[in-house]
Amino acid sequence: MRYASTMPSLAARDTRCIWHPFTQMRTAPPPLPIVAGEGAYLITEDGRRLLDGISSWWVNVHGHCNPHISRSVAKQAERLEHVMFAGCTHPPAVELSERLLAKLPPSLTRVFFSDNGSTAVEVALKMAYQYWANRGEPQRRTFVALKHAYHGDTVGAMSASHDSLFTAPFKPLLFRVERLGVPRDYLSSLDPARDGTASERLAEFENLLAERGSEIAAVIVEPMVQAAGGMLVWKAEMLRQLRRLCDQHSLLLIADEVMTGFGRTGKMFACEHGPVEPDLICLSKGLTGGYLPLAVTVTSDRVYDAFLGKGHSRTFFHGHSFTANPLGCAAALAGLDVFDTQGVLARVSEIEARMRARLRRLVGRRFTHDARQIGGLAILELQTERGGYLADIAPRMGRAFLDRNLLLRPYGNIVYFMPPYVVTDREIEWVFDQIEQVAEEVTGLR
Repeated sequence: MRYASTMPSLAARDTRCIWHPFTQMRTAPPPLPIVAGEGAYLITEDGRRLLDGISSWWVNVHGHCNPHISRSVAKQAERLEHVMFAGCTHPPAVELSERLLAKLPPSLTRVFFSDNGSTAVEVALKMAYQYWANRGEPQRRTFVALKHAYHGDTVGAMSASHDSLFTAPFKPLLFRVERLGVPRDYLSSLDPARDGTASERLAEFENLLAERGSEIAAVIVEPMVQAAGGMLVWKAEMLRQLRRLCDQHSLLLIADEVMTGFGRTGKMFACEHGPVEPDLICLSKGLTGGYLPLAVTVTSDRVYDAFLGKGHSRTFFHGHSFTANPLGCAAALAGLDVFDTQGVLARVSEIEARMRARLRRLVGRRFTHDARQIGGLAILELQTERGGYLADIAPRMGRAFLDRNLLLRPYGNIVYFMPPYVVTDREIEWVFDQIEQVAEEVTGLR
């Protein structure tokens, strides 16, 4: 189907007034004009069908324009579109809280709503900081994060993220965070020569906590996969060791599952790989199936109780206008319906097996530096100079994929494939064919 219009083209109109992320270079191509979506596909203004290989920045889990979610949002819009969540409540938020808690570890009992992944992390950091102040330990103001971490674009989330081109302009605004690396022994690979055994001690963590444990408020990690930091996959033993060390030193463990939640790693939540129970968990992206902005930070009674008291001195002062928006909650509830009734996690397991089989065939190829895989996420690192997130090889590959009607967004020399779960086996095979061809073209290796 073509989407004809007598108006100037969408791309031309768009360039007049909208400031897009990462497109301020004078040589940047115009934005891609998308007018519709269907299942695993996005449809352009001129009628091309592009397979959405990155789930529209990782948010879409059930496919574009899922009929059940669309109907649920429309039905909610006829009943209540929004009400402030300060002093008010509404059925979709209550039901969503109850259904999320039923899927989360039993120690997580309190749901705090916000509106996007960065804000969910911001809430967790502020909550952890004030928790210790309310308990009479204000010296616990240091956070520990991983090297190559990415937690969002607000000031607190940037502080917890790795120093990079993205955070550099704001460095004077950021608070100091202790950064430790994931030992190579804990990194996962489909190449036996690179796959770790997770047998080493976490010496850096142990030493830091032994020396400064009484100053630390929390450890924050993206469990199992560090996404924007290079799609690094690590062993479940890393989770278990981090939980052990946090318990040993009475620290809070924050799990940033904005990307990893809702089936991306093959489990409903990545912490289940441990399994471990974090003290705070941040959820967004797949929460609404990609329909609307919504986020939650979920914590325990232990943390919640520290904010109770007479007067306002212990109050957690944080709230946004669209907190717990009923339309977003309706989308999230419908997304959970799909998980509960359509065997989604079983399908993710099938996707994982097919991806793994195709990636294994690329291990040992001259263009392959490394191949990694977890759940519905496949990663191929090419044998080239990476040159960072914005290296020239990434847009060259991105254009080559678009020429093949495939939307992927490589990180430097890293190609990752993270489709909606409605992707078919045939489409997965086709995508890997395109990845293999483009890898050969850009590297000149076979």
